[in-house]
Amino acid sequence: MPIVIDVDVMLARRKMSVGTLAERVGITPANLAVLKNGRAKAVRFTTLDALCEALECQPGDLLRWEPDVAVDG
Repeated sequence: MPIVIDVDVMLARRKMSVGTLAERVGITPANLAVLKNGRAKAVRFTTLDALCEALECQPGDLLRWEPDVAVDG
């Protein structure tokens, strides 16, 4: 998927655990893991807002676009 969610990068920068972030955002650690591991199909703006507030960052610090890699075959 070309949209990458860099929650793990911001967690490391803030020296925060997944459990602490999940608690502050109000989601389960399992749902946070879905975001963190790139398996999410969508992110609610309310969740993105809560992530930005908890991590004291901008949405662009969490989201980035990477082009799909074409496979020759």
